[in-house]
Amino acid sequence: MFENLDTSASALTAQRTRMNAIAANVAGMNVTHDADGKPNPYRRKFAIMAEGHPNDPDAPGVHIVSVEQDQSPFRKVLDWSHPDHDKDGYVKMPNIDLAIEMVDMMEASRAYEANISAMEVSKSMMNATLRLLA
Repeated sequence: MFENLDTSASALTAQRTRMNAIAANVAGMNVTHDADGKPNPYRRKFAIMAEGHPNDPDAPGVHIVSVEQDQSPFRKVLDWSHPDHDKDGYVKMPNIDLAIEMVDMMEASRAYEANISAMEVSKSMMNATLRLLA
């Protein structure tokens, strides 16, 4: 009876993790140094999802398998004024495209909202069933 709620709850958790990764990408889109101060641009992160529960693959719902780093090449921007420019004036910038991040964020947000709606419908159906039985 509560399987629908469990499925939607797992999806809410997964979409929240996905949105956190996207938010970190937007925040790091101009970061050209790592935590040690070395010129090492931020790498885009993305969440890998799988169906089921991590401990029980036959369980309903989804879960985050891992949050990975995108290994695509960094963007090169011509900027002679940047302290990290190479001999040709190019600076390695994070491999983040704001348009892609915004579309991903809207998709994750809509999926989150859809799962909230599914939970509300399931809850209403359970309440209606209980009223009929009473």
